[in-house]
Amino acid sequence: MKAEMPPRFEPGTIEDKWYSFWTDKDLFKAVRDIRKKPYTIMMPPPNITGVLHMGHALNNTLQDIMARFKRLQGFCVLWQPGTDHAGIATQAVVEKKLWAEKKLTRQDLGREKFIDEIWKWREEHGSFILKQLRRLGCSCDWSRTRFTLDEGLSRAVREAFVRLFNKGLIYRGARMINWDCKLETAVSDDEIETTEVKGSLWYIRYPIKDAPDKFVTVATTRPETMFGDTGVAVNPRDERYSNLVGKHLVLPIIGRELLVIADETVDPEFGTGAVKVTPGHDVNDYERGRRFGLPVINVLHKNGILNEQAGKYAGRDRFKARKELVEELDVLGLLERVEEHTHAVPHSDRSKTPIEPLISEQWFVKMKPLAQPAMAAVKPRRAQAPSADGAPQESLPAEISFVPERWVNTYLHWLENVQDWCISRQLVWGHRIPVWYDEDGEPAALTEDPAPGQKHPKTGKPLTRQDDDVLDTWASSWLWPFSTLGWPAKTADLDYFYPTNFLSTDRGIIYLWVARMVMASYEFLGEPPFATVYIHATVLDEKGERMSKSKGNGIDPIEMIEKWGVDAVRLTLPLLTNEGQDIKLSPTKFEMGRNFCNKLWNASRLALGNLGDFEAQMAALPPEQRKELAEGAASELEDCFIQGKLTQLIVDVTDSLERHKFNDAATALYRFTWDEFCDWYLEVIKPRLYEKRDGDASRLRVQATLVRVLDTLLTLLHPIIPFVTEEIWQNLRPMVAALHGETPAISLALSDWPKPSRDRLYEPQVRRFDFLREVTRALRNIRSEHNIERKTAIDAVLRVGSQETLALMGEREKAMITGLVNLGRFEVGIGAVKPQPAATVVLGGADEVYVALGNLIDFKMELLRLDAARAKLVEGVNKLKLKLENESYVQRAPAAVVQKDRERLSEMAAELDRTDKHLAEIRQLAK
Repeated sequence: MKAEMPPRFEPGTIEDKWYSFWTDKDLFKAVRDIRKKPYTIMMPPPNITGVLHMGHALNNTLQDIMARFKRLQGFCVLWQPGTDHAGIATQAVVEKKLWAEKKLTRQDLGREKFIDEIWKWREEHGSFILKQLRRLGCSCDWSRTRFTLDEGLSRAVREAFVRLFNKGLIYRGARMINWDCKLETAVSDDEIETTEVKGSLWYIRYPIKDAPDKFVTVATTRPETMFGDTGVAVNPRDERYSNLVGKHLVLPIIGRELLVIADETVDPEFGTGAVKVTPGHDVNDYERGRRFGLPVINVLHKNGILNEQAGKYAGRDRFKARKELVEELDVLGLLERVEEHTHAVPHSDRSKTPIEPLISEQWFVKMKPLAQPAMAAVKPRRAQAPSADGAPQESLPAEISFVPERWVNTYLHWLENVQDWCISRQLVWGHRIPVWYDEDGEPAALTEDPAPGQKHPKTGKPLTRQDDDVLDTWASSWLWPFSTLGWPAKTADLDYFYPTNFLSTDRGIIYLWVARMVMASYEFLGEPPFATVYIHATVLDEKGERMSKSKGNGIDPIEMIEKWGVDAVRLTLPLLTNEGQDIKLSPTKFEMGRNFCNKLWNASRLALGNLGDFEAQMAALPPEQRKELAEGAASELEDCFIQGKLTQLIVDVTDSLERHKFNDAATALYRFTWDEFCDWYLEVIKPRLYEKRDGDASRLRVQATLVRVLDTLLTLLHPIIPFVTEEIWQNLRPMVAALHGETPAISLALSDWPKPSRDRLYEPQVRRFDFLREVTRALRNIRSEHNIERKTAIDAVLRVGSQETLALMGEREKAMITGLVNLGRFEVGIGAVKPQPAATVVLGGADEVYVALGNLIDFKMELLRLDAARAKLVEGVNKLKLKLENESYVQRAPAAVVQKDRERLSEMAAELDRTDKHLAEIRQLAK
């Protein structure tokens, strides 16, 4: 039966069909099976506010490659999907929506009604990104989809909080924290982006008490915080101020007396060497003030409006107050000067507004005790016991490995310098802190809401209210690997699927998420959460800049899928991802993936178009012959070659995926498919396929080899390009059944990963065929360089330097080369004579190929053609050189344009060099 495949590959016609088939048949469902080893991947849960971007597309493609690969290897694979409630981001989105549509604030609605509005928004929009991941072909167990605010995860969050609280690892205290005035909440150090800002440095005169006509000038980038000044600091070795230490200055406008203190940490070279001390609004000043016993004054309301401590400026926005204050100081003669000043300003990564350091009562986690086992987890372990002979044993590998390995340094650096984690947020969307207070304000942490009238477990007094704050979003996602499996309950899933195997994530959350998950896992379960942490590349635009909405340089993965197809996107990304290097991406790069899928499709159509009688031929064979063909021992050179190369491909791809070398695996598959299979094997076997003679054993053997190779190749490709491989394989499936005499799996996704066999490497035959390819390429290159048409037969000579090389070129090899290149005469020998005139290619060592040119070329016309081509190249090279030697152009033109000019110059220079060599050769031949 002849399989019918459309002449053109149209990805849009098969993608929905096969994804629905896979999900309808529950092929991705993780069902515990004691006969199988588990393999677990935890999807980094995207925010419910999220939309698929290229980073998501890359990361989830890599995870899906591992999930499908391990499934084919026979593992019970769980790829756990889900979403994060994204506290700050989601609340901000819904607040904006409420105001735009109803002119209501969250305060207008009240806490409970506002939370209801967020849940409604989540039901409508929260799964959008998961639908996009389905479009990408992700083989998650969607029946297990979790949400960081669902009932099970909420129970886990409470349990974790209470355990840490009872151990004294969670505490409430007043500390200097980062405050987001726009969102009116605390944010952690890890949620801050530091940005270089072109601002000003204001030099303000502070009068000396009892000497009002004398001043000490201080420099500041934040004049509005002066209302919180409680001192002025100088370096004790700074002689300019030695007579003022211990005396007082007067704070302009407010009139507060400020003590002058001597502090070693003051830089005498910055500004005037005298710095204002504002303990309530600067981290360094807070520590400085604590050491010297200075009062702490807060001058800001939570929304960034100045409070009563600012005197007449109370009620003004901090930035408006800055402008008005500076103007007044100038009028009063207290503004000495203003300098332009570029400095690093911390911004909230959510609201993008400047952070205000201030003292606030918050909940914190003590991190140092949790960090110790997390640091040990990535270091080699000592052997538990010495060997029997007493010799020292080699250390055991670390429990957690990073790929690339260098990222372990980022992980350790953060843990070695870890600070206590501020986990409370002044929001309403999130896990409400499970703490209740009695009438005296004594806190109690509880895993369940207290019953009416319930007493404090220690004081015995009634619990009257719950803490208003919610937990940091990461306080739920740090439990993600095990809370999704049922913890704190000891579930069968937790026992079977945990610890997990593979985590792929972005470098930016190594400390925000990865390190915290490791800490949580050791604290609550005593073991690592995963074995491998893969840090994927960052996807940049073609200029090497980060993609962002503000720059408008992002590439929408869904648009690329619509244009090129899912498989094209999935293949292109790992092909571009060299380990440790970021990806410079432009939309046209996906054409590479599309072209590959087309190549595979057309090659498969050719193969299937010549397998129409295969099932009947196999059915007619005696059982012994069917078994021989099924086992696949090859005899013809080309069959040995392709099976030998395929065996090596199995080894290489398997090893690359096991070591998470995705680029290596994709590149090996690309080269084998395009080069060895399509361009060589299919080309060479055409005569055997096309000559249909009764009882032609050679044709049946090549058909069997073709079925076996294509079946194996599609299986190897499937984890990366699942849709096109499934479509082709379903057409091939009857032939696979006929070859092996048994019904294959219902889907390629459930097939078996191929295993290499050493006796199928066929090394001597591969070496022989590789030499055949080398000679063929040399002859084709000569034909191309001298513009000799394919239909014109050429005479060739192969002079070899040894009997060993001569043995590689038998009559069959000569016949194959003759057919591939269209040769007339083809002489091969150790002492073969070079014809005159002839074109020459040196193959290596003493082996050379000659093509007799004779009357094939009009040397005069060829010289005229090459001279004209050379003149054009010289003109182009000179123009580009002049352009790139112009410094003004290089500095002003976009970097990408300049780079393209440089690349074009390099290409034209190489082409000019080849033309010069060809000209020299033709001139020599024309003599």
